[in-house]
Amino acid sequence: MAIRLRALALALIALAITTSTAAARGGHNLGTHNAGCLVPDVKDDTLASAKRLLRAAHCSAGRISGPRTSSRVGAQRPGKGARERLGAKVALTMARHKSPPKTTGAHPAVGSTTAEPIGIPGTWKLVLDSEFNGPSLNTSIWKYGWTGSGAGLSKPANGNEIDCYSPHNAYFPGDGTLHLDVTAASSTCGGVTRPYTGAMINTNPARGRGGFQYTYGVLEAKVYLPADGTALANWPGVWADGQDWPYDGEDDLMEGIYGMACWSFHNPAGFDHVCLHNFTPGWHTFASDWQPGSITYYYDGVDVGSDTSGITSSPMYIILDNTVHVGEPEYTTPDSMQVQYVRVWQAG
Repeated sequence: MAIRLRALALALIALAITTSTAAARGGHNLGTHNAGCLVPDVKDDTLASAKRLLRAAHCSAGRISGPRTSSRVGAQRPGKGARERLGAKVALTMARHKSPPKTTGAHPAVGSTTAEPIGIPGTWKLVLDSEFNGPSLNTSIWKYGWTGSGAGLSKPANGNEIDCYSPHNAYFPGDGTLHLDVTAASSTCGGVTRPYTGAMINTNPARGRGGFQYTYGVLEAKVYLPADGTALANWPGVWADGQDWPYDGEDDLMEGIYGMACWSFHNPAGFDHVCLHNFTPGWHTFASDWQPGSITYYYDGVDVGSDTSGITSSPMYIILDNTVHVGEPEYTTPDSMQVQYVRVWQAG
């Protein structure tokens, strides 16, 4: 999602594909893992919501025990993050006492250790927990669009995009997730009319009150990637950016380019860019472990590569977007990118 290097990134896709074998080092193969069930965390969800989340993760609900009068799941087996065969059944035990619902706000849960990053070892302290299961966006943390004004259409972050961002394309339909839509409707921003309309939210504290940024730690998001058949649709992105690009760095956990899921870290000297060409649409977790001098990427809890060149140390803020690249109309479809949560941990 670089503002000035995006065209260069796309020009290097062919080279990136040849280097994508590095993303499966240590015997990991995302195509194999994605064929099975990666068990989600459904504890404290309603039974209906738990079944929906399990189906989205290619699992299913198995034996259900405990009082059916309970409104929440009290326990599950196997636990979150377990890898099982496709369609694996997860046993659910309903809470015997009334369980509090999962948090709905996007306020930093400073000092909390109630969740841990998937597949990333260490002792962690949760410093941001944005659970997008409420009725609206917490605007004390998140802003609409690239400029963060939240009013009207916003110009895109990159000159190669053929859409404006609309706050109406970032919404909560009541299914426990944030939807970011690309629509085949023209939009005008900055005096230019573009053939599509996209969506973006960000936590940049420099663009209005509130916001959030961090230096070092794990950024993780659970995201549904839009589909164009078996390929990724549109130009969805989960990324973080510094205030002075590229000198403060840019961390692209995941951006969908030409139907592939790609990671990269941008710095003043350039960037490394790796794409996973056998990565499917649907629900996934994406994370980066940013430490002094290195950054490691995890897709569904699997280490898919790391970078140690030019890793910056300035604070970065978080961006989520679903947009359209000028060179990718064949991968564009009006499908939502959905986000269940965004979390940030630092060493505890």
